[in-house]
Amino acid sequence: MPGAAPDYRLTDSLDLDYYGVFAEATDEDRAHWDRARRYGAEVLERIDGHWDRAEYPLDLVARAGELGLLTDGLDVPGHARMSPLAAGLVSMEISRADGSMAAAAAVQGGLVLRALVNAASEEQKERYLEPVARGVLPGGFALTEPAHGSDSVSLETSATPDGDGWVLHGQKKWIGNGAAGGITLVWARDTADGQVKGFIVEQSTPGYRAEVITGKGALRAIHQALITLDGVRVGPEARLPGVANFKDVANVLVATRVNVGWSALGHATAMVEAALTYAKKRVQFGKPLGAHQMVQERLAQMLEELTNMQLQCVTVARLQAAGTLRHEQASLLKYSCTRGSRRIAQTARDMLGGNGILLENGVIRHMTDVEALHTYEGTESVQALILGRDLTGMSAFA
Repeated sequence: MPGAAPDYRLTDSLDLDYYGVFAEATDEDRAHWDRARRYGAEVLERIDGHWDRAEYPLDLVARAGELGLLTDGLDVPGHARMSPLAAGLVSMEISRADGSMAAAAAVQGGLVLRALVNAASEEQKERYLEPVARGVLPGGFALTEPAHGSDSVSLETSATPDGDGWVLHGQKKWIGNGAAGGITLVWARDTADGQVKGFIVEQSTPGYRAEVITGKGALRAIHQALITLDGVRVGPEARLPGVANFKDVANVLVATRVNVGWSALGHATAMVEAALTYAKKRVQFGKPLGAHQMVQERLAQMLEELTNMQLQCVTVARLQAAGTLRHEQASLLKYSCTRGSRRIAQTARDMLGGNGILLENGVIRHMTDVEALHTYEGTESVQALILGRDLTGMSAFA
């Protein structure tokens, strides 16, 4: 019918890998990747509606757990361990479908499950590892506070010894899964020795109040919470014995910065694929957009950016596998990939014109979600200062 709106369908994967950097993935790696792709297809059927309505589909988190996609390269009894490359590919692929579900997986596996594996007692592991890994027990990682984001080392939430237990006071903000009805790992400063300790807090504990943060323009299909801890009393069984100070918390964050790099690559991949498909299908001035010189130049620029990100992600996976990855290298990956993904987002959105702001075409959702990704797990400025300190040997942190 003349004048009918074309059906562009811009969310199909094109497997853009110009240098073949993923060719080293083993059959086992690809099996994990394939499961993530099948999961992404399920997510895409529903996510625009959930994102638009700011709903958090916890059943999709449980589905990721059912498919074994939440373990993030960790040793979890009863679950196949992913190689660093496989874990990265899974993060990339979920992010290619949607940032909210990728963030949910990063919180559930990359933060909470990792902290439990690294720091929990055997009794705590027996109780919590499996339900967290399966995604049926939502877990929150409560580090950031209303007044302490980039300087989370200065956190003010307190843990006061009381008999053989502890009493927690303070507030936490931007906590994924903090109001989902599960558990929250609360990081608080011990009033006795001034060191940061970790506690597993059931969200039904008296004095624990969580309010879902509304009005977000990004990651709208996952709920973050403002948490108030008003005299929350926990017993000795709640404390994570493997955490003695803030450095133990920071060690968890290094791995999640790598995850953020792969996630940024997933967002970028989706946007480049959408722009390329659109350029081939959209006809303007009598020929496809892709036949115009300016459009081809933009596609080449995005391909360059995407390929650089792929090379960095695979290189970091090799360093992880060898056990030689330094904290600063994880910072460089996060710094470079989120910046690159933002640049791709701007170009891809512009190439789609008015169609670029429609959720059904994917780009605007990825574009806004990348803004959140660029900020959490250490802002651009924080990563730059980490890298600057490593290069010069001089700290410029205030």
